[in-house]
Amino acid sequence: MRLAMKSPHSLVVGFLFLFAVAGATLAEAQTSPRALPDFADIAEQQGQVVVNISTTQIVRRSGTPGFSLDENDPMNELLRRFFPRGLPNTQGQGGESERHSLGSGFIISADGYILTNAHVVDGADEISVRLNDRREFRATLVGSDRRTDVALLKIEAAALPVAKLGNPNSLRVGEWVVAIGSPFGFENSVTAGIVSAKGRALPQENYVPFIQTDVPVNPGNSGGPLFNMNGEVVGINSQIYSRSGGYMGLSFAIPIDVAMEVQTQLRATGRVSRGRIGVMIQEVTRELAESFGMEKPMGAIINSVEKGGPAAEAGIEAGDVILRFDNKVIAGSEELPRLVAGSKPGSKVKVQIWRKGITREMTLTIGEMQDERGTAPRRAKPSPRADRETTRLGLVVSELSAEQRKQLGIENGLIIEEIRSNVARADLRVGDIILALVQKGVSHEAKSVEQINKLLAPLGKNANVTLLIRRGEQQIFVTIKGIGD
Repeated sequence: MRLAMKSPHSLVVGFLFLFAVAGATLAEAQTSPRALPDFADIAEQQGQVVVNISTTQIVRRSGTPGFSLDENDPMNELLRRFFPRGLPNTQGQGGESERHSLGSGFIISADGYILTNAHVVDGADEISVRLNDRREFRATLVGSDRRTDVALLKIEAAALPVAKLGNPNSLRVGEWVVAIGSPFGFENSVTAGIVSAKGRALPQENYVPFIQTDVPVNPGNSGGPLFNMNGEVVGINSQIYSRSGGYMGLSFAIPIDVAMEVQTQLRATGRVSRGRIGVMIQEVTRELAESFGMEKPMGAIINSVEKGGPAAEAGIEAGDVILRFDNKVIAGSEELPRLVAGSKPGSKVKVQIWRKGITREMTLTIGEMQDERGTAPRRAKPSPRADRETTRLGLVVSELSAEQRKQLGIENGLIIEEIRSNVARADLRVGDIILALVQKGVSHEAKSVEQINKLLAPLGKNANVTLLIRRGEQQIFVTIKGIGD
């Protein structure tokens, strides 16, 4: 066979053609949409570790008029979250009735330990667990922790399938995750979405860095597992954020490492022991950072210290900013309660604080958090007084009477009687007590209007001023942006 020789020009054209085809193919591959993930394997392999939890609560009716729902109404679980003691009935009759609710959980040991939410089993007189193979067991509540919303159950069974646990810290925002549970009682329902955010702090939830997702979660999903794409449990679906009471695209899961730390204590003692240091804190805003002479906002500012508490014994004061706790940097105030709570009571911890423009190292002994007990806040009521004066801040104030100082347990302070328009947007209220004025990290105790105005005199009208305010039993720092003429 005879081969024809190509000219150099023809070879060049041929190579250019091949490169063009390859480039077009690569560009098409890069711009073509990626296929959606397949969740079938996760549903098939991990669905067997998910359980359905049903509870029965005996409600003793007192005959008080009110309202009630049918026991099968899906709103029951939501209402149980907000009315754990039950709702009064409308019949005005005494006696007893049963209230039922549904939730989810998952198996963490072959001998029958199960994790779920505390609110799923709160107040339950009887707890039943139904496995994926349709077997049903009466469950014992080993312990529950309302602060993290984690509960540990035990059923008498053996050789059970066990959930694989993953590392929630390795999750990435935008990563796919899967929830399996029993929304509205529909067992082993699978929903999917992405991780929307990590380390999310929620109002009144100081001890859990929630995983935020857009996975559809509904009543009955509570307590069920959140899986990553490796089929590993990375969280416990706990709650939703909603204006309607139903799912609106925001759901939150407890990281599994937090839940496992809780269950370890529940299994050992039936309760959770947490550390405390006896302080109230707030976020360090840019304005507060400026007032305290900090280069940038970070840490947690202490607005009050419990007398005789661990922090007070270590020499920590109101106005200090905690920058490090146990050698861990406090980037935001929401991180401190978790670190303190996770510390062992009685242990000694090094703390780095910012005070009057310099950093200091202190060592404190961790105390133990007690059960919460409600107390009525003490609040001085403003009253018409002859000594009312207007500060340069636009606040009409008066000095506290001897009786008010004794009632509140403070030596000095100015009570706000009226708030003028130029500070109406600041977080101040009539009845608040001005305890101190902070300038460049130095706190000046508020003793008189004359003293306050003297401190304000050198400042320009656009200057920001930070006040330490007493409100009820709490103390907070409030920044007024621009003090005016």
